[in-house]
Amino acid sequence: MDIDLRKLRYFVAVAEELHFGRAAERLFVAQPALSRQVRALEEDLGVQLSRRDRRGTVLPPAGAQLLDDAVSLLAASAAMVRRVAAAAGEKPVFTIGFMPGITVTPAVRMLKARHSSLSVRLLRTGWSDQVEVLRDGRADVSIIRLPVDQSGLHVQPLFTESRLAVLPIDHPLAGRSAVTVLDLADDHLLQDPDAVPEWRDVARELRTGERDDVPALHSVEEKLELVAAGAGICVLPLSTAAFYTRPDVVAVPVDGIGPSRVCLAWVATHRSRFIQDFVDVSPSLAPTA
Repeated sequence: MDIDLRKLRYFVAVAEELHFGRAAERLFVAQPALSRQVRALEEDLGVQLSRRDRRGTVLPPAGAQLLDDAVSLLAASAAMVRRVAAAAGEKPVFTIGFMPGITVTPAVRMLKARHSSLSVRLLRTGWSDQVEVLRDGRADVSIIRLPVDQSGLHVQPLFTESRLAVLPIDHPLAGRSAVTVLDLADDHLLQDPDAVPEWRDVARELRTGERDDVPALHSVEEKLELVAAGAGICVLPLSTAAFYTRPDVVAVPVDGIGPSRVCLAWVATHRSRFIQDFVDVSPSLAPTA
């Protein structure tokens, strides 16, 4: 079965807005035309994708699943068109994903020096999507922090840097010049414990089963807000902690925690002169002493 991407775009707008009127305004189409396209997609798939109740538009399980898949499919479609145009030499665009705290400017300048007509775009990523932006086509390369699922990717190490514990300013350890992992055993970590296995191995809240669920945090700013409010601590790479400074938190070196490993990644099957040239200039991404 062939899926009409226009119908898919219309459905995504409805699913994200949960309101046909707002979705129609977003797409600059008439609401009856939008409704017809969504109904046509439902007929194509043989399932109900949305329904209206007293609260408005809601997604049944099939609609929620399609939304999850459709966003990446539409992004991949747009990326395919972009890569084909770039391969043909028409309006080449190169998109670089990067994690917070990493300075991309030196490598971008060197790449532009080689390809003056190339349009370079930057895409800030987070732990949850730093490799997904490669798989769904939003980025050509991504500067990532390990660990990640490396399946289907080529991953090239770039550099390592130490990690620091970020504490509220009134934390008992805030005045220390350094702490150990054991010093943090009684603290609540505002991250996936697997991201800091050294803490995970000694944490009291994991040993006693008292750990509360940590909501999904999509940015460094969210983590720092919670740290400042006394909700817990977090562990950040040195460059990230240095970039996101604020007066109500303090970053302290931690003895016994492994470094952050920064790598360059791209989809292993993708070939382009721009990727290879960016690989060549990527050593400039390493921070200078």
